[in-house]
Amino acid sequence: IAPKKAKRRAAEGSSNVFSMFDQTQIQEFKEAFTVIDQNRDGIIDKDDLRETFAAMGRLNVKNEELDAMIKEASGPINFTVFLTMFGEKLKGADPEDVIMGAFKVLDPDGKGSIKKSFLEELLTTQCDRFTPEEIKNMWAAFPPDVAGNVDYKNICYVITHGEDKEGE
Repeated sequence: IAPKKAKRRAAEGSSNVFSMFDQTQIQEFKEAFTVIDQNRDGIIDKDDLRETFAAMGRLNVKNEELDAMIKEASGPINFTVFLTMFGEKLKGADPEDVIMGAFKVLDPDGKGSIKKSFLEELLTTQCDRFTPEEIKNMWAAFPPDVAGNVDYKNICYVITHGEDKEGE
């Protein structure tokens, strides 16, 4: 009798994570999972993370850093575990912090800006791809500086608070 109860509880636990997100969000997480799961075995491991960082141009990621990321999970990182980890991270999180955190992954040096060319490549080649029109509108709203850097803190602010920054 006990194993049945445990099984049911495990099933309820995994279904709860899916109820935290709508179908569109789950699909986006699935796409992100697929991008990170480089060897397509259904589990994100250290090699998948290393290859994902390499694809983003970050080549010398320390083993300790990768181990720490893998250890955040209670076991092998399949899609349900991946979704649960995001659910736990996002629970009670300020949307601005979440968006800022996503940009910071792309800015390992913590400059507060990323190259326009790099951001444009990501936005037009990964997951929910931007159209040329959307890219044009984005650069009109958030023009890069003369060196070609984009201030992502400003983008985060506008996404979460709206256009007008002068009122502060």
